[in-house]
Amino acid sequence: MSDVAAPGLFDRAIRRITSAWRDVAGSPSRDEDDSIAAQIRACLEGRGGEVSARYRAAKLAQTYLALDKAGRIDFLRTLATFDSDPAVVAKAYEVVGEAQDPAERAAATSALRRALEPPRMRLLMQFTTIPDGMKFIVDLRGFLLSVTRGEDGPEPLLMALESDMRSLLASWFDMGFLELARLDWSSPAALLEKLVGYEAVHHVRSWRDLKDRLDSDRRCYAFFHPSMPGEPLIFVEVALVAGLASSIQKLLDTRAPVLDPRAADTAIFYSISNCQDGLAGISFGNSLIKRVVDLIGQEYRNIKVFATLSPIPNFRRWLDEKLSAANAPALLSEEEGASLRTAAPIGGPAPETGTQALAAILAYRGWWRDAPMTRAAEPVLARLCARYLLSEGRGKRALDPVAHFHLSNGARVERINMLADTSDKGLRESAGMMVNYLYDPAQIEGNHEAYAGEGRRTASTTVRRLARGWGG
Repeated sequence: MSDVAAPGLFDRAIRRITSAWRDVAGSPSRDEDDSIAAQIRACLEGRGGEVSARYRAAKLAQTYLALDKAGRIDFLRTLATFDSDPAVVAKAYEVVGEAQDPAERAAATSALRRALEPPRMRLLMQFTTIPDGMKFIVDLRGFLLSVTRGEDGPEPLLMALESDMRSLLASWFDMGFLELARLDWSSPAALLEKLVGYEAVHHVRSWRDLKDRLDSDRRCYAFFHPSMPGEPLIFVEVALVAGLASSIQKLLDTRAPVLDPRAADTAIFYSISNCQDGLAGISFGNSLIKRVVDLIGQEYRNIKVFATLSPIPNFRRWLDEKLSAANAPALLSEEEGASLRTAAPIGGPAPETGTQALAAILAYRGWWRDAPMTRAAEPVLARLCARYLLSEGRGKRALDPVAHFHLSNGARVERINMLADTSDKGLRESAGMMVNYLYDPAQIEGNHEAYAGEGRRTASTTVRRLARGWGG
């Protein structure tokens, strides 16, 4: 981004947090054992009062942040070893089996649950007592996830630790604890900087771009947790427009006139960004969209349509694999193949098949500006994209991750838009196409149940006809 100073934002946050921890931790005695294992044991032993416990937790957190990547991995491995005692668990389980009456069994079962809880869970809860401790735990899990996704495969101990952390965070970040807030140009500058840094769908190019996204015909809402007041968990950007949007470049054009929200009839959700890697797998998007639909519907009775303008991030990857497969010609009709071969770029070997011609067109820089190429390619791409969205998947789950997200939330595939994102990223990932997912408040629950239960993907008649086209 040209003139938004996002770099260094997170470094400043870390410096602020560690400064607060130094105030809590003070200066450790030279006689103390500063090894990670010793510090963890000291935290778990809980000698002294509340101040001492906060001191030890802050000191341990400081120790972690001072480590390099390899050191942090060793830190997590050490933490993971503080598991429940197998002998204690076995004894508690035996007592449950020997219990003679309901009251005795209830007490024994309670003791078993305590025995099963790993000591590391108690340590994680101690971190919440220090300044920004919740953020520290979220970031700790974020790093842990990056390690467990490594090429060498996850280590069982680290996976067990990750499971514990996910369980804790899922309970702490229950929807009942979250606060929904609207962000606008008057929001704190530090928070606006974070929006820029966390925007994962459409890069914020300048302060003017950011201001435009927060103008009177736009809305931005985010979820926050009381223990992380300055840290958005997830945010959604919405444009209030007339009719379904079909181009992200037009939607984000800073030169376009501001529309009076009272003249709009449609709310377009064009960007949803998760902000905290450490909260992966803990879903907020479903509730966020539904809450925002309710809020906008209450604020503007003239808004009747709620839809997205969404990317199709893996379409080109899927299409390229299909075009290079041995049975690739089956993707196209003879008429489509002939049209594509005629429109293929001049120079180099002439394509022998329609699939070779389509691959050559998509590889040609600027193909989307060439009228003969787009006339030949667009109907084929639209049909194959409909097939990709409605038919391709892993079991009952849609192959496209964005489609899975919106279908899970109860949306329907409403319209496929050609040349809707002509950025380098849009052309590279989806051949420039985007899709409108429609959120009809009266149909959301039914659509959700159909997809979650049967894997049935709800779509408009137009998109269904496309998906049933030749070879689909």
